[in-house]
Amino acid sequence: MRAVVQVVSSASVTVDGVVVGAIDGPGLMVLVGVTHDDKATDAARLATKVYELRILDGERSAADLGAPLLVVSQFTLYADTRKGRRPSWSAAAPGDLAEPLIGVFVEALRGRGAHVETGVFGAAMSVSLVNEGPVTVLLET
Repeated sequence: MRAVVQVVSSASVTVDGVVVGAIDGPGLMVLVGVTHDDKATDAARLATKVYELRILDGERSAADLGAPLLVVSQFTLYADTRKGRRPSWSAAAPGDLAEPLIGVFVEALRGRGAHVETGVFGAAMSVSLVNEGPVTVLLET
């Protein structure tokens, strides 16, 4: 699994003109991608890493501050651009594998007491955010 984690002062995700998830910061915008061999243990481990990552003000984590998270599934994190100009998406897991693992990731965060908002899996989403710092970190299992 891969996650792009951004420190934000605000973030939201809209589907068909309706805001389906929004946070006010300081908080974390988390884009999560799943590949074919990922397991529930990977999702839970990545959730813990994200929640305890000390990238907020004063080297504190979302867990330390009770900061909210906005989680959006992002299969394009597994784009392969080594050949030509058209990305290949073959490393991204199909929806029937990825969607449950995104669910495990979100539930692992909530199980630790995190306030988590989400996008809609598989939907065309518009994401807005104000990146602070800017701080953007790539995590992988």
